[in-house]
Amino acid sequence: MLFNSIDFAIFLPIVFLFYWFVTNKSIKLQNALIVAASYLFYGWWDWRFLSLILFSTLVDYWVGRGLSREENTTKRKILLWTSILVNLGFLGFFKYYNFFLDNFITAFSFFGTAIKANSLNIILPVGISFYTFQTLSYSIDVYKRKLEPTRDFIAFAAFVSFFPQLVAGPIERATNLLPQFYKQRTFDYQKAVDGLRQILWGLFKKIVIADNCAEYANLIFNHSADYSGSTLVLGALFFTFQIYGDFSGYSDIAIGTARLFGFDLMRNFAFPYFSRDMAEFWRRWHISLSTWFRDYLYIPLGGSIGGTWMKIRNTFIIFIVSGFWHGANWTFIIWGALNAFYFLPLLLLNKNRQNLEIVAQGKYLPSLKESFNMFLTFTLTVFAWIFFRAENIGHAISYLSEIFSSSLFTVPDFAGMSRALTISSLVVLFLMIEWLGREEEYAIAHLGFKWKRPFRYAFYYSLIIAIIVFTGKPQQFIYFQF
Repeated sequence: MLFNSIDFAIFLPIVFLFYWFVTNKSIKLQNALIVAASYLFYGWWDWRFLSLILFSTLVDYWVGRGLSREENTTKRKILLWTSILVNLGFLGFFKYYNFFLDNFITAFSFFGTAIKANSLNIILPVGISFYTFQTLSYSIDVYKRKLEPTRDFIAFAAFVSFFPQLVAGPIERATNLLPQFYKQRTFDYQKAVDGLRQILWGLFKKIVIADNCAEYANLIFNHSADYSGSTLVLGALFFTFQIYGDFSGYSDIAIGTARLFGFDLMRNFAFPYFSRDMAEFWRRWHISLSTWFRDYLYIPLGGSIGGTWMKIRNTFIIFIVSGFWHGANWTFIIWGALNAFYFLPLLLLNKNRQNLEIVAQGKYLPSLKESFNMFLTFTLTVFAWIFFRAENIGHAISYLSEIFSSSLFTVPDFAGMSRALTISSLVVLFLMIEWLGREEEYAIAHLGFKWKRPFRYAFYYSLIIAIIVFTGKPQQFIYFQF
């Protein structure tokens, strides 16, 4: 079920009314309703894969209960590895089986040995990478005694399947989200209004910015051999704003929807395209995944406290694994390695934490140095996104080869150029709003609060009108495929 669909527009109010007016006297009933609604939400896509979520829930609940009773170190490790192997086993099979098989065959063919093996027609369950990491956080934190294992199976099932963030995050930590299912929730009007405001902004990002940019990004990337270098640059820029509007838009809708039900999810984006270096970018982009890898992979490997070689090794591991998490394609691995190259000099020079504050905080405009650093960081990011979007390595190389040719200095030209200029204007307006609201949790959290009410509501209605006017064919959220 897509957030930007009629189905969800009907589903959400019904669940909201039942939640606050029928089951509001009992936490257990509210949690049970969330489980039922979440399974309906996920099963709307393909009910067959509900068994995966249920099985993962049962395994990790059982592991947690076992860890609560077990003090023997060896047996505790066996329980933990049971959770890790089951969860990553499912993820590996559905997402990476054909990738490893194809590369295994290719490797043996390179040495002159032909191997016959058939790939499988595997359907990738939506959101498996997200809820797998979410359940793993529970098992690992219980093992490390950072979290008391739950005895409430319904609350745990609600935590695993919570529909606002089930299929594309934020990837919640059990230490943050699970305890919220134990507490009595009371309706907070201001919190609900804030949630609706964030949903509105998320829908604007998705429908007006991402979906319209997708039209031209897909056109240019899918027929890149037909276009000049200057047009390919535009294609990369359209994808850059497509993926940001799409993914951060999903996160805004998820966080806002959770707030309607009295839950607080972690922030997932913090205006990453205003970053002044790549370290800052990765503190602001897909925060829930970046911090997950930091806490459960990077730090256990030794983090950055070892020698130079260890710092280099750990940096490349964390970024390459992050790239591979996104999909079974060498393009994602190259994208991760490229970001490691971007990040490594900052780490080795101890400059990876030099931009912790908000850019131009308390000011309307950045300094010349900040502007240059933002432009450089953005340019590096756009370059890396080309590998992320390309069909394969060969496609990425040919795409970049044309960009770095004399055709870069020609006038861009492609079908629908005039409408693309309108969309580009909307992107510029979008960036201006994001800039004005960069000190908030999301761009319009407090934007216009000092305006007179008619002007403030005119702004909100303008966003709604833009969503209606610029709605095209609904596009699936990009991160559903991960």
